[in-house]
Amino acid sequence: MSKRLLRSGLIVSIMTLVSRVLGLVRDVVVANLMGAGASADVFFFANKIPNFLRRLFAEGAFSQAFVPVLTEYHASGDDNKTRELIAKASGTLGVLVTIVTFFGIIGSGVVTALFGAGWFMDWLNDGPAAPKFELASFLLKITFPYLWFITFVALSGAILNTLGKFAVSSFTPVFLNIAIIACAYFVSPNLEQPEIGLAIGVFLGGLIQFLFQLPFLYKAKMLVRPQWGWNDPGVVKIRTLMIPALFGVSVSQINLLFDTFIASFLATGSISWLYYSDRLLEFPLGLFGIAIATVILPALSRKHVDAEGDGFSQTMDWGVRMVILLGIPAMLGLMVLAKPMLMVLFMRGEFSPNDVHQASLSLLAYASGLLNFMLIKVLAPGYYARQDTKTPVRYGIIAMVTNMFFNAIFAYFYGYVGLAMATALSALVNMVLLYRGLHLANVYKLSKETVFFVLKLIVSGGVMVSILLWLMPSMSIWLEWDLAKRVMMLFAFIGLGAISYLITAIVFGLRLRHLRASV
Repeated sequence: MSKRLLRSGLIVSIMTLVSRVLGLVRDVVVANLMGAGASADVFFFANKIPNFLRRLFAEGAFSQAFVPVLTEYHASGDDNKTRELIAKASGTLGVLVTIVTFFGIIGSGVVTALFGAGWFMDWLNDGPAAPKFELASFLLKITFPYLWFITFVALSGAILNTLGKFAVSSFTPVFLNIAIIACAYFVSPNLEQPEIGLAIGVFLGGLIQFLFQLPFLYKAKMLVRPQWGWNDPGVVKIRTLMIPALFGVSVSQINLLFDTFIASFLATGSISWLYYSDRLLEFPLGLFGIAIATVILPALSRKHVDAEGDGFSQTMDWGVRMVILLGIPAMLGLMVLAKPMLMVLFMRGEFSPNDVHQASLSLLAYASGLLNFMLIKVLAPGYYARQDTKTPVRYGIIAMVTNMFFNAIFAYFYGYVGLAMATALSALVNMVLLYRGLHLANVYKLSKETVFFVLKLIVSGGVMVSILLWLMPSMSIWLEWDLAKRVMMLFAFIGLGAISYLITAIVFGLRLRHLRASV
């Protein structure tokens, strides 16, 4: 099990790395094309809504409910029953998502008014942001079908992951980035409004991802014809688990969407600054947190089916150790190197030094919660693998209310940066509640070895930050350098940080055995 988890985690991380690098390239292209102005705000808005619903219908709640049930069926050894479950689940989910997608396209104006209330109010009163509302409504008609495609992409990815084939689903997002980059170069320059070309890229990216996974399902003999099965026992079990998970697993996304709602009332550029900083946060979150969570959910589900209590706890402990090991340097590195990273990645074309400064402030706030975001990804499967989706809902409600409370306070004093601060704090609340719940239920608690392991990593992180701050040039010097020099120096500081962190951790006793699962 130890080797399997490490190998699976490595595969997912490598494939995710390719996808995230291309995602950063995509964002560099978008920043160069549109900067952080009104057009960028509108495109990011139109892209965020279907992505939020994707987390509800696809990657988030559905996958968390579907994988444990599918694992049960697959463990029985009856492939016909497994294929029947897939057929009924895909058919039922497909009908529901088709209805949502249809109404989303037809009612794009209503969706825009709901989540972009500030633009809608300006549109009603002929204010300066009125064109944003009209453009956002139009772009949503193009981007909303992405929800339909990506729902089935997530379904097939969950099937392949359950079968132990992690590479395909981890690599699939690459095609979305390629499609957007291609449209930015070949479609947008031919349009008066380049953001329309980017929206077309989102549509095409969803379609290509959908088509890419079908041959792999066919090869695994799991490509079946969808059937309606609302009352099928397996589907009933999935939707029973999924309904509360719709809220619980998507708390962070709801918080980000609520940020967008408030940001529509703030200065032009607020949504874009939040987006660019969030994209940098998503890089380590996807590379480490989501990758590790992806491989441990099927493992935890098998442990639960086989009633292996100790194995369940030890697998959880392995996941926690891994995300903390990788999350501490990632979090601190983002905070220390915020401006240099934003300069290297985005400061060209329409993206100005002022945009770098503004985005770095929200990145600092977001990054302070990175470790908590990563731990949530690992702790939540401890509930979903046991088919408990109700408990995370209670914690999700508390975290969401906390976020709204902090939003009301911090946004008033700190504007868009306050929104990022509130999101980070709500993640802390959510993480603490998830761990506390597992601890009280005697499902999982940190081992003494892991506690000492974490303390050593905190000291190692402190040494890393001290060295970076000691050697870091001033921002005025970074601005004087050309792009090649900035890239070289940024990689040098990233390498220095990683080496100093690793060496310090080894000096304090980090060994390979700490990276192995105990079962």
